[in-house]
Amino acid sequence: MRGADQQQSHIFSYVSPEERVRKDHPLRAIRALVDEVLQKLSPQFDAMYARVGRPSIPPEQLLRAQLLQMLYSIRGERLLMEEIDYSMLFRWFIGLNLDDEVWDATVFTKNRDRLLEADVATQFLAHVVEQARAEGLTSDEHFTVDGTLLEAWAGAKSFQLKDKKQPPPDDPGNPTVNFRGEKRSNETHASKTDPEALLAKKAEGKESKLSYTGNLLVENRNGLIVDAEVFQANGTAERDAALVMLEKLAGRQPVTVGGDKGFDTRDFVKECRNLRVTPHVAQNHARPGGSAIDGRITRHAGYAVSQRKRKRIEECFGWLKTIALMRKVRHRGVCKVHWLFTFACAAYNLVRMRNLAAAAPAL
Repeated sequence: MRGADQQQSHIFSYVSPEERVRKDHPLRAIRALVDEVLQKLSPQFDAMYARVGRPSIPPEQLLRAQLLQMLYSIRGERLLMEEIDYSMLFRWFIGLNLDDEVWDATVFTKNRDRLLEADVATQFLAHVVEQARAEGLTSDEHFTVDGTLLEAWAGAKSFQLKDKKQPPPDDPGNPTVNFRGEKRSNETHASKTDPEALLAKKAEGKESKLSYTGNLLVENRNGLIVDAEVFQANGTAERDAALVMLEKLAGRQPVTVGGDKGFDTRDFVKECRNLRVTPHVAQNHARPGGSAIDGRITRHAGYAVSQRKRKRIEECFGWLKTIALMRKVRHRGVCKVHWLFTFACAAYNLVRMRNLAAAAPAL
């Protein structure tokens, strides 16, 4: 018998979102990890908010919604609010009932700015790394460093002379700009939209774009992100950020760090040895003066292993740029970009940890 195509919706529903989400859904494992981290961050949230006044959006729900935006590649806050409004799965993950009103996109961003100004993302990533370390998923001895360019939220037309007063544009929305014959550099020009973004390119033959440098420190056992830094793209940001992250490594036992040819400089190798870090970076014999890595390092079997394992860091960059939409950041300024990039790294770790747990054989 053919069923009737009834268009009238039911008035009441007696099924909760908890019952709607299947038991083996990937978000269940991620939600459990996130709730554990948020519970540890609760004292910090208490210090950020006043004890009197109108209640704001709970910071736990803000962070869960931000995670959903990265996990499902939702390009903007307005679209995120729309998805939350009609998605029972999203409401369950955030902690909203079916009858709860979804926030306005502007209200959501205003409340999130308070978290952007705090060091929440760094601590969130640190707690996620501690979870992975407690499960034996990370290595405490072997790491990899690398950096990539994050395109800034600023167009090429905004890159103008610092001291020259520009005439009124012919079209405020999309002005006509002629750069022919003009030599532009970071010393003489700056972006009017995002002054902290610098003109940079990753390799010869590539076009220059206003960018930041996103840097990662990844452990070599399962490719989990241990630390993240965002610097201005000044040409030495990758090596500078690598030293900052290596200096923060806990413990005093000797460790190794892999890297590409860009890290093969005498200053970087010297600083690594001062930090009791063995630099397993790729040799760059084309550099003036030759490679700073000699046979004392390359003769060991661990050097070849580090060179093979270091390529896994590209998987992190690939996920961050394609899934978490970090290829072109939506915030301006080093601090806000660093917050967003670090939180995206925590999201990557959560997905990776869930996949590792699902692939582990049941005892």
